[in-house]
Amino acid sequence: MFTLAIIGRPNVGKSTLFNRFAKKRLAIVDNTPGVTRDFRETDGWILDYPIRILDTAGLEDSFDGSIESRMRTQTEEALKRADAVLFLIDGREGVNPLDKAFAKWLRKLGIPTILVANKCENETTAMAGTAEAYSLGLGDPIPISAAHGHGIQDIYDALAPFFPDEESMHDKDESFDFLKGKDLDSLEGDEDFDFAALEDEETSDDKPIKIAIVGRPNAGKSTLLNALVKENRVMTGPEAGITRDAIAVDWTFEEKKFKLVDTAGMRRKSKIKDKIEKMAIDDALRAIRLAQIVILVLDAEQALDKQDLTIARHVINEGRALVIAVNKWDITKDKKEALEFYKDKVAHSLAQVKDIPYVTISALKEKGLEALMKKCLFAYDNWNKRIATGRLNRWLDHLVSHHPPPLTQGRPNRLRYITQIKTRPPTFAVWVSKPKDLPDSYKRYIINGLREDYDIKSVPIRLLVRTSKNPYA
Repeated sequence: MFTLAIIGRPNVGKSTLFNRFAKKRLAIVDNTPGVTRDFRETDGWILDYPIRILDTAGLEDSFDGSIESRMRTQTEEALKRADAVLFLIDGREGVNPLDKAFAKWLRKLGIPTILVANKCENETTAMAGTAEAYSLGLGDPIPISAAHGHGIQDIYDALAPFFPDEESMHDKDESFDFLKGKDLDSLEGDEDFDFAALEDEETSDDKPIKIAIVGRPNAGKSTLLNALVKENRVMTGPEAGITRDAIAVDWTFEEKKFKLVDTAGMRRKSKIKDKIEKMAIDDALRAIRLAQIVILVLDAEQALDKQDLTIARHVINEGRALVIAVNKWDITKDKKEALEFYKDKVAHSLAQVKDIPYVTISALKEKGLEALMKKCLFAYDNWNKRIATGRLNRWLDHLVSHHPPPLTQGRPNRLRYITQIKTRPPTFAVWVSKPKDLPDSYKRYIINGLREDYDIKSVPIRLLVRTSKNPYA
């Protein structure tokens, strides 16, 4: 697929244009410079043409190992994957020395580059913003407004000569068949329309398994993702809160396709004052909601505290398969004592899900990663487990005969029928004579019985209690 990188100095509107091409709000957008740090990629559209889009960090003239320097390195990595570049400048502010330095750099790289002057909402701004841009030596500048969608046709016309011919694109276009019949223009800028959810409607077995990597700041989430994919795909460092956007990376393990999502560190709500951090955590919560497996990364040097448990409970409440990775195990002194502590704490604090798998790892030294993925696949299989209705009802009769539910008004409260109504997570419905009188303790008894007898461990189980309508009422 044709890959397009969007680059430019901070706060020129790269993420806004990225979201417009993606037709949904993926990248965090704010007026504060330097919000984007890692490059982000997704499938999108320029008009009716499917492309792969890369959103990059704002270019800074820094080479000293700082966060800005690492952001620049990430942008350079993105350019290696690009077939063409959109170089954005701010049409209101005009050309500045940074623009000139990076234009010179781009000319040396030899990548097809389209110069775009953003924030040109009216003709006066457009004339002022483009006149000075000719000095950059990148051809005719295109005035656009990413926020309002102006100038997209002009970008398409400028990129069209670099698009592959139709025959080579034929096979690639099939990945967008799920959008056939959809009015894409009506979806432009629709914040509530979720293309990812639409994609989940596909029945292909070839879809990647989505894994979100979550945890508190500085637990080693980004280091873990880099260790799994064996490249410096996302920024890491000793500073807390480096990751902001939830970055998705395609990866293959044991011939299975995965989509790994690195997320921002999640602190307690009471400690979050910064608007950008709040948006980053909202992005992380969205990643959990769309994931199938969630890896909760813990720092072995720190005790399993309330925030770790809060994140774990949120994952369980969302119905995701949870796997715990205890990171930095290589520098843990008393390993036996620490392991017993984590085991007991998880068993008592997350009692609603039995036998949550946990693995000790060192993301920095790439130890324990294969065992971690094995646990993820085990949890994924349990998350998708289905049980035949006939077996379930024979099992229910046996369960009730050993321990019937409490009487209600002196009469038996009959459990008539049970069936599994969905997977992901396993969800069961049981028909009861008087559902309101069935105590929570007995519902837990049914759930625990399902866990033990059908070996549904490590994932949430949902039980819905229903009643049949009385035809004589």
